[in-house]
Amino acid sequence: MNTKSDSIQRRLAIIRYQQAMLLRDIADIEQESSRRSTVGQVALLCALTQNSAERKTALADALTSYLPRTLEALEKGLIDEYAASRVFEATACVSREVASEVDARLVGKFENRNAPALRRMVNSLLMRIDPEGYEQRRKAKAAARRLEIRHGDHGSSTLFAELPSDRAQALYAACDQDALEKKRQGDKRTMDQLRLDALVERCLSGACGGKPKAQIFLHIDLPTLMGLRDNPAELTGCGDISSEMAREIAFDANSVWNRIIDEPMTQLPLDVGRKNYRPAKRMRKYIQVACRTCSMPGCNRPAQYTDLDHATAWADGGGTDKANMRPLCRVHHKLRDEPGWAFTTDATGKLTVTTPDGRSYTEEPGRRKC
Repeated sequence: MNTKSDSIQRRLAIIRYQQAMLLRDIADIEQESSRRSTVGQVALLCALTQNSAERKTALADALTSYLPRTLEALEKGLIDEYAASRVFEATACVSREVASEVDARLVGKFENRNAPALRRMVNSLLMRIDPEGYEQRRKAKAAARRLEIRHGDHGSSTLFAELPSDRAQALYAACDQDALEKKRQGDKRTMDQLRLDALVERCLSGACGGKPKAQIFLHIDLPTLMGLRDNPAELTGCGDISSEMAREIAFDANSVWNRIIDEPMTQLPLDVGRKNYRPAKRMRKYIQVACRTCSMPGCNRPAQYTDLDHATAWADGGGTDKANMRPLCRVHHKLRDEPGWAFTTDATGKLTVTTPDGRSYTEEPGRRKC
């Protein structure tokens, strides 16, 4: 094992333990004084704004009262304060009893999960533990949709849109597809620039006619689609969604979604052999549907926005088939060529990534990462 990497891990664990102890101290202060007084002390002690101090105080209260397992994971160095705050924020809108049950079910699931993945897991658990409450909150969030503008420096401003996940995903996919089209035509702008410019063009000129439909994937089992069950569905890249929301998307007359019913899909090719280096369109769609996201452990970028990578290189005899092809986003595709990194896939499609310090991380093929 790499000595320098071990040293970094030890330091991170110490920092996270110190974060946990600070939060415990804040909770102790709150027991001895009013909330306003506590927030004022935290703001001065930690050099925080009043709002930031309020959030840290609320987090301390939650971790030391109804989220003890999350606090324990922080003390052990499995997660950092930011990840703990994501658990708190996702459960802040439910009763303490429900939040405590979610916290208990997270035991054994903290390790090797980044903050966004942890929040997706919490939301998935909330949907299963409190389905009626989840549906009420989803509808309330949709009703509270909004668009904000914040003006910044040097002639730049930021737009913030809070809207239902399916619409957000559709907007992003449409702009991404516009950007890819321009890139194929030789446009020198970056993909980020092209996506943003596509959004501006669509909003200001309404230039949507004649454009190909965006590729979005909704996974739902057949009984749930028919209304016989209420199992959670999956919106690729977003995570689990409620059965009611999934059916709304699936049966919307104006829907542009790829409705993937979880039954054997014999229409898609299983193998195109060694004749072509680049996968055919139907093979690409098969991989996108089967794998759902980038194969890199912890990465939730939807597979339709990734490169298709040969597990065994084409030059080494690897085929362009379902067993040898895997989606990797551009960042992780390039990472594969960095010195010391190893990406190995077994016969079942399970990917194991080994880092330069000798640590290994594994992701099951097609596994829901939330």
